[in-house]
Amino acid sequence: MPPRPEARPASRRFDHGTLVVASHNPGKVREIADLLAPLGGPRVVSAGDLDLPEPEETGTTFIANAELKARAAAQASGHPALADDSGLEVRALEGAPGIYSARWGGPDRDFALAMSRVNRELGGTRDRRANFTCALSLAWPDGHVETFEGHVYGDLVWPPRGAKGFGYDPIFQPDGHAQTFAEMEPAAKHAMSHRAEAFRQLVAACFAPAR
Repeated sequence: MPPRPEARPASRRFDHGTLVVASHNPGKVREIADLLAPLGGPRVVSAGDLDLPEPEETGTTFIANAELKARAAAQASGHPALADDSGLEVRALEGAPGIYSARWGGPDRDFALAMSRVNRELGGTRDRRANFTCALSLAWPDGHVETFEGHVYGDLVWPPRGAKGFGYDPIFQPDGHAQTFAEMEPAAKHAMSHRAEAFRQLVAACFAPAR
């Protein structure tokens, strides 16, 4: 008989009072805090609140960068830390801007500039397919880390529409919807976003009551 596949080790459960969101991006911190709110458990503080340094993102994937940021914040703060690495992947641009999504906005991370660059590089192509990807990593001060990845697919629109989101939200229209992420109410976006998908996996593995 063939050997049985090894079972995946059980995820570590979160049982601390404070969780650091390892980001200095106010929009991202707000969105993660909104997703955490229904758990009613951890006190959420951001890396900006604690004046933690931003580590250089040297990874070549969303997962690598999320884990790097989570570990750095956990070790610096002494608390478990949750880090997100996310970005826009455009099919006609061979996945760009990808992990460089923020950097396409220049040194000031100007997403109006970044969105204009995406539209300019697409030119007259009819292929406007794109997806957002999010890697979420929860790290403990001892170096242990749990990581989950989510995606959401849609099309890019131009000109940008809406003012309720952040980043590339004004040009991303998810499949099955007539509004961009930036036109949607936050609760509607949170229910379907790439970050929400990764977060559901995280909650099931690390926050939901053990069965």
